[in-house]
Amino acid sequence: MLRVFWCILSRDLTLAMRRRTDVLTTLFFFVIVVSLFPLGVGTESKALQIIGPGVVWVAALLASMLALERLYAADYEDGTLEQMLLTAQPLSLLVLAKIAAHWLLTGLPLVLIAPLVGMQYQLADSAIGIMMLALLVGTPILSLIGSIGAALTLGLRGGGILLSLLILPLYIPVLVYGAGAVEVSQIDLADTQPYFALLGAFLLIALVFAPVASSAALRISLE
Repeated sequence: MLRVFWCILSRDLTLAMRRRTDVLTTLFFFVIVVSLFPLGVGTESKALQIIGPGVVWVAALLASMLALERLYAADYEDGTLEQMLLTAQPLSLLVLAKIAAHWLLTGLPLVLIAPLVGMQYQLADSAIGIMMLALLVGTPILSLIGSIGAALTLGLRGGGILLSLLILPLYIPVLVYGAGAVEVSQIDLADTQPYFALLGAFLLIALVFAPVASSAALRISLE
């Protein structure tokens, strides 16, 4: 099982490295969106510290969505996805490997670049650390939930708009608690525990149900 998981994961990562512009587009989009707000709001540190967490999370959400359409599209077009459905391996395991690859290419870079973004918004070191931890827990949830929408809209004309309508409401709790953890950390670090407990619960629920739901959606889309 682990060998199959690693095989799909390494395959998707290798293919993504051949199309580096797709990976870099997501990262540059995140950086540009985050950088625009200080230019419009001004350089007052208090204002930047207030809006910073929310801006970072909204930008991370949009950047994650930007790459969702490509999650299954290439495999759908060349017939690989149909072959995956015919294998003896559980489809949910193959889907989970593809979701993991998506997060490594879109979510993890956002976590790593978070310190630079935090400095841009003049956040304290403790708040930057909390922001990185919140993104580390929260961005996998975005990929897991997004995979369900990507599977449901696979092959549909205008699927990008429908995908946004399907998953944006489900992203709201992650956005609220992820940004809330960073905001609260600027007052008292101890108060962030409930936020991380909820984000952790969301992650566990998504890990259990999202691959199964995505697999069922893929079967429906390919029928």
